Amino acid sequence: MARDSKNQIRLRIHTRIRRKVAGTPERPRLAVFRSVNHIYAQVIDDTKGHTVAAAASTEKAGSTGKTAGVGGNLAGAKAIGKLVAERAQDKGIKAVVFDRGGYHYHGRVKALADAAREAGLEF
Repeated sequence: MARDSKNQIRLRIHTRIRRKVAGTPERPRLAVFRSVNHIYAQVIDDTKGHTVAAAASTEKAGSTGKTAGVGGNLAGAKAIGKLVAERAQDKGIKAVVFDRGGYHYHGRVKALADAAREAGLEF
């Protein structure tokens, strides 16, 4: 019997979460994805299937062509949480539902969520 990889287990958990969590125009879904080196966050309206706001630790900063000075570490997760909250609020979004993406609510995922809350998003 073959064992499932960590990512297959995470995807199964994420599917289970997505049965319950859906984004609406009034309260879109804040989805988190973390890789080994980076972290990504999107605010998604699932009724239309559109991403309303997004932030990632891979984004370029201005004309320098370098990344925005944040990595996928804890400090980077906090910066991305704050950035995605600011971008969502610019679009008129004050409340979201949090989608942890099948990851444990711990470490970088928790840091991103806490930073988004501190920046003014409600969830």
